[in-house]
Amino acid sequence: FLFRCNLAPVMQFAADVGIKSDFITMNPSVVQRAFGGFRNESDRERFVRRLSMLNDSVLWIPAFMVKGGEKHVEWVNALILKNKLKVQTAYPSLRLIHAVRGYWLTNKVHIKRPSTGLLMYTLATRFCDEIHLYGFWPFPKDLYGKPVKYHYYDDLKYRYFSNSSPHRMPLEFKTLYVLHNRGALKLTTGKCVQQ
Repeated sequence: FLFRCNLAPVMQFAADVGIKSDFITMNPSVVQRAFGGFRNESDRERFVRRLSMLNDSVLWIPAFMVKGGEKHVEWVNALILKNKLKVQTAYPSLRLIHAVRGYWLTNKVHIKRPSTGLLMYTLATRFCDEIHLYGFWPFPKDLYGKPVKYHYYDDLKYRYFSNSSPHRMPLEFKTLYVLHNRGALKLTTGKCVQQ
């Protein structure tokens, strides 16, 4: 069962990331950042092409977690219906964020607002026997000092250490690393090695 975050593109990176998706998240901000806010037909067509690749995946849209998110979701829903796309949509409530944050707080992990990745990991712990995480590296350089992109598919700059950021990525990473060392998950932070 494969989770992907924020409707990350896969086709042009398929050799590294594969193309399978079972559950994919899409923060409403993705509409603005990656698809130009649907300002023109070309942006809408790119979005429809991306969703058409999901083939019955669950598209998880946290529409009610950020102010103004509902507007983008209305546009997304209209495009899904108009184009008869084979995708199942899910809209988590704000209570989910509070429940996940509460879960981590009871385990002495003080997260302001869990990242999408941490939300997905927490969800996976409920129904997966084995969990492998990729792309959870919260630093601009790897262990050897080589620059690492924020996302593999864009040129977004690192803001992990900003006080304005709602996420505490290094703390999340430290927590996941501890769980990795205890055998609760497999955290891959370097090159993937073929088994």
